[in-house]
Amino acid sequence: MRVVTANVNGIRAAARRGMVPWLQQAGPDVLCLQEVRAGDVELAKVLADAGLAHWSVAHTEGSAKGRAGVAVVTREPHTAVRVGIDGAFADEGRWVEADLETTAGPLTVVSAYVHTGEAGTERQEVKMAFLDAMTRRMRRAADADELVLVTGDLNIAHCEADLKNWKGNLKKAGFLPEERAVLDDWFADRRWVDVQRQLAGDVTGPYSWWSWRGKAFDNDAGWRIDYQLATSRLAATATAAFVGRAPTYAERWSDHAPVVVDYALPEA
Repeated sequence: MRVVTANVNGIRAAARRGMVPWLQQAGPDVLCLQEVRAGDVELAKVLADAGLAHWSVAHTEGSAKGRAGVAVVTREPHTAVRVGIDGAFADEGRWVEADLETTAGPLTVVSAYVHTGEAGTERQEVKMAFLDAMTRRMRRAADADELVLVTGDLNIAHCEADLKNWKGNLKKAGFLPEERAVLDDWFADRRWVDVQRQLAGDVTGPYSWWSWRGKAFDNDAGWRIDYQLATSRLAATATAAFVGRAPTYAERWSDHAPVVVDYALPEA
């Protein structure tokens, strides 16, 4: 099972810049999208162009037009869909869950788009409230030993290896101690696993976001803020991971790069 997660920074803009041929070549079985910024009709057109017209789509828009929006698109049919985290944040286009049957049993796939935040402001308080809700939901899944995969743009770099200029961002949203502590809690005792980090090992990056401005992309001055987080039983099946970084600045179809992970699911 190949899972691709990508913050597309607007699905229509990404399609114009070359996302569709990239997707066709990547060959996902599960596609998780963030910042869709479009309605169901517009999303369906892009998926059809990519050859995914008959796939199952769980999509929720944000209440603010042209903002946020997340989706889980799968080759196999969904058995259930839930929007928001246990009913909270349901109108923000930031969390959608889709259940599907696999050879290993029932699997829940989440596409999440965490708030950017801003240190010392109400925006940061909202971000931390969202992370608290995520923690409760994820703790319940780990306690039940479920197969769950949380993907998406978390807008947090966990460790110094996850951003180029970590010293200059110690007091900025995305690398605040209280944000990083949330991820520490998730990963404690391997109840949840950062799958890409597990496979990449103790290396710098690989980054998944670079500013459009300046020479950030050319100099690889990026952040690793896009994740695939799996409950321990699912993480044990991960075999390979890579970031679909564009060869050149001109070939980028988003300010993020997709994160791709292959899972070798066992027979039930």
